[in-house]
Amino acid sequence: MDTLGALALATEKPTKELMKKPPVGRTEPLITNIMWRNLLAQAFYQVAVLLIVQFKGESIFSVTEAVNDTLIFNTFVLCQVFNEFNARKLEKKNVFKGIHKNKLFLGIVGMTIVLQVLMVEFLKRFAGTERLNWEQWGACIAMVAVSWPIGWIVKCIPVPQRPVFSYLKWKKRI
Repeated sequence: MDTLGALALATEKPTKELMKKPPVGRTEPLITNIMWRNLLAQAFYQVAVLLIVQFKGESIFSVTEAVNDTLIFNTFVLCQVFNEFNARKLEKKNVFKGIHKNKLFLGIVGMTIVLQVLMVEFLKRFAGTERLNWEQWGACIAMVAVSWPIGWIVKCIPVPQRPVFSYLKWKKRI
């Protein structure tokens, strides 16, 4: 699934804004402060949701352990799919702008969702999953859809120009 996500994000064409930015040096960090901000926010949210479902899911959803495991798996994969939209535009709040122009992105996201539905609903032996009812699918989608407003809110937080990890560098002694 991660491979499909990486492929989907690689289909974004460079924008005129990107072409106006100065080149990035070879010694600059691969993950920018903006990426760290977005990554940490989504990671905290996803970990929180998955831990709640892991430890309280059976009582919250009134399901067996096997169904709860499927809810965790489904929520995790859908979190990645929904976050692909946030990752398209790291600084832009409207992550859906121009989405219709990138058919390959939409096709890959669609294929990922179809594969997920097949694994949950029809490949019980292969994937070790249990079928989910409409309410359980709705709960999974509702939980992961919160990542979009979180992504929007997080993009309001300013980030420093200096790379975050440059504050941690130790001076070499001679």
